[in-house]
Amino acid sequence: MRKAHIQQRGFAAIAAIFLVVVLAALGGFMLTFSNTQQLTSAQDMQGTRAYWAARAGLEWGVGSASAISDPSTLAAATCTTGTPMIVDSFSVAVVCSVATYVEAGANRYIVQMRSVASTTGGTVGSIGFIERSVSASLER
Repeated sequence: MRKAHIQQRGFAAIAAIFLVVVLAALGGFMLTFSNTQQLTSAQDMQGTRAYWAARAGLEWGVGSASAISDPSTLAAATCTTGTPMIVDSFSVAVVCSVATYVEAGANRYIVQMRSVASTTGGTVGSIGFIERSVSASLER
């Protein structure tokens, strides 16, 4: 009696194709992950720069309000930017409001300031748009 000897071939090719597909998928994931990490790092750096630009605008507002020798002449226009300032490629706008109250028979003034720094040329929702805001109060 003779046994039929059937040779099977091709199993290694299927395993190799599977391995190549899995390695290609892992490589694609690593590339996407790396790009996301680089973008996040760049946006974090821009966010820090925007914060300091907003702080510079706020310091300008505090300096403008403090430079007035007679507080009774203090007005919101004193420390509000008419057109936004450009600080390190960021557009910085400062808005102030002045409130008056009487304490012990003397007028007191509270100046509330808000400084907003945003990237020039960007729109809200786009990848490159960064905006930071800081505020402060000053009593004179």
